[in-house]
Amino acid sequence: MTIIGLKRSNPLTWVVVLLLFGISAGVWYWNVLGTQVEHRFRAYQASAPSRIYARAPVLHRGMDVAESGLALHLDRAGYRIASNTEVSSGEYLIGTGEWTIGIRPFVHANGPEAGRKVIVHLDGNGRISGLSNAAGNELGTVRIEPAEIGAFIPADGKDSIPVRLEEVPEHLINAVLVTEDRRFYNHNGIDLRRIAGALLANLSNRRIVQGASTITQQLVKNLYLTRERTLARKAREVLIAWMLELRHSKQEILEAYLNVLYLGQDGATAIHGVGLAAHYYFGKNIQDLGLPEAAMLAGLIRSPSNHTPLRHPEAAHERRNFVLAQMLQQQNITSSEYQSAVESGLDLRPPFERTESASYFVDYLRKELTRRYGNETLEKGGLSIYTTLDLRMQELAERILQKRLEELEQGTDQLKDDRSPMQGAMVVLEPRTAQILVLIGGRDYKQSPFNRALAMRQPGSIFKPVVMLTALARRNGSDPAFTLASVLKDEPFLITVPNIKWEPMNHDKSFRGEVTVREALERSLNVPMVQLGAAVGYTQIISTARRMGITSPLEPVPSLPIGSFEVTMLEMARAYAVLASGGIRAPLRSILRIVKPDGSSFRMSEAKPFRIFRSAEIYLVTSALQGAIDRGTSTHLRDLGYFGAAAGKTGSTNRFRDAWFIGYTPEIVVGGWVGFDVSRDLGMAGSEAALPIGADFMIGVLGRNGAARFTPPAGIERVRVAINKGGTCHHLHEFFLSGTAPQSNCLEQKKIHETQPTAQPVKDVLQPES
Repeated sequence: MTIIGLKRSNPLTWVVVLLLFGISAGVWYWNVLGTQVEHRFRAYQASAPSRIYARAPVLHRGMDVAESGLALHLDRAGYRIASNTEVSSGEYLIGTGEWTIGIRPFVHANGPEAGRKVIVHLDGNGRISGLSNAAGNELGTVRIEPAEIGAFIPADGKDSIPVRLEEVPEHLINAVLVTEDRRFYNHNGIDLRRIAGALLANLSNRRIVQGASTITQQLVKNLYLTRERTLARKAREVLIAWMLELRHSKQEILEAYLNVLYLGQDGATAIHGVGLAAHYYFGKNIQDLGLPEAAMLAGLIRSPSNHTPLRHPEAAHERRNFVLAQMLQQQNITSSEYQSAVESGLDLRPPFERTESASYFVDYLRKELTRRYGNETLEKGGLSIYTTLDLRMQELAERILQKRLEELEQGTDQLKDDRSPMQGAMVVLEPRTAQILVLIGGRDYKQSPFNRALAMRQPGSIFKPVVMLTALARRNGSDPAFTLASVLKDEPFLITVPNIKWEPMNHDKSFRGEVTVREALERSLNVPMVQLGAAVGYTQIISTARRMGITSPLEPVPSLPIGSFEVTMLEMARAYAVLASGGIRAPLRSILRIVKPDGSSFRMSEAKPFRIFRSAEIYLVTSALQGAIDRGTSTHLRDLGYFGAAAGKTGSTNRFRDAWFIGYTPEIVVGGWVGFDVSRDLGMAGSEAALPIGADFMIGVLGRNGAARFTPPAGIERVRVAINKGGTCHHLHEFFLSGTAPQSNCLEQKKIHETQPTAQPVKDVLQPES
């Protein structure tokens, strides 16, 4: 039909054309809107912030419950002190000589754990003497629910814990329906009877006293629409509500509604859904909510700000009892249930401030995960991220670092600087796995989120064990050129390289003539260490550093052996973990497992711990570093009261700008740094500024006498030898790789070359020892 023909047509033709056009446009709009509505409805189901958890604590015999911070951990995980001897799930009770804990079902890095009641038996010193279940059966160890340390809350501040409808107690569903939509199962999204009733009530009172929105309409408001009040928005609300009812079951709609409800505010975070509200207000999983608690949550829906029990307990109590009365009227509960519920208190979870612990670790993790998975997955994917962080160790380390820095400032006025205060950093690793147990990047994350544990700094003398290992390890099957008993010259000498003349000096500006390799490391002597580095070869030292996990740029220069380049504390701690583990190198690890909402896991890195040095070679370096603590530059560790087995090294840079200490036992590696962000001298050595931090931590975690000991592995022998120092024969007992101890009556002093010998980097990588 042409335009002209259309103009000559009768009016009925116009009506038909317009009607067809309207139907076509309506169908098109219905389909487009339906696609958008369906996409948003499906998206909400997986739309929850990903949560970050510390490692799950384990209760065991001998544990001190006070030092372990068990009560603090339970509070942080949302457990409550039981009001009577009947300890329920999510509660604990401290009795005489025992604790009772109602452990909730939970998930951790190794999988799900069933809920159960556990009795913790204590001896007279507050240590665990035994563990048993409710039936009295003895238990070996008991894992506790991990605490949340962070979440990827989106920019709009909405937080939630999605729940399935079958997890929600029937009394909570009834409480919601009786207050919000009693005819929910009898309408198609729009309740005309309710609209008429609300209209009459509002006209009678000459103000709005009753709403007419169904649960489906409220869901539409929360999921799809803005808060504007226009007829167009209301029409759209009705249309979408009708569409949802056509496409989804009542159960699906009710589940969605319960998950998107706004139920209060936790600081800048908005609490959405009954799952998160149950945790926030009562410290309970949704399935554990009792009738009074369910009624209180249902009472919050109409006005969360006015009925929040945290600020308006009387209003919350009154509103809860109103909901209970409505449930009684509708015969959802019996008279006895009603009476018992209204006589109960609100029974809220005790107020507990959000911990600021582990902020640097969470930030470190956030950047790594964002790069790997992207913001949208983390903010909406509902992932559970189980990390390596030991929250008890982390909080202990934070307290120690803060205390020691304050003491340094109080002891020396020159160290106080309000504009750029003295800073510190700490890293603690598990040696064989390189799991990060503690990560602190500064004094106060809020004041300065800059992570100093990842900052590039000169390591100074803490690099010397790398040089030592290079000198003492077998190379391509050949015996090492040096032993711990080899003699080095500690005397003035000049190194000449193009355009530079350098005369290395010891920290005390004095010389000792001749010293053994062991003495050079124990006493942290620069001059003999520079000579040793020149003798073994700078490229060989760099190769050793790479094998130990140091990735920062290193240059083959004469000052390399005394740490003149820049590295991060984290990579130096990893290098020391190779020593603490007896030669095992593992990739740094901060995540144990990432679990999706459906229970499946993201595939984690396949990299495994690998033996990179022979344990006998490592033991020689560890022995010398034990000597540094017992006789050398790190003896302050003993002065401060740690008497267990430990190896370690302090370090300082030019003009005492940076103070370092890295110590280790078979269980942990502890690294500490103290200094300023600005170019300013600290004025004290690592033994004064950084070592006390490590000492306090080792005492706090391992006790004053420590736990495990270093033992000589196969391939090590202790031999009495005689060495020639300054023309005099000295007898001593020393550790050697089997077959490398000198056979002569008195060692001939080994000549140290002042120039670097030609050497190629070591390329062999060891297989695991049997």
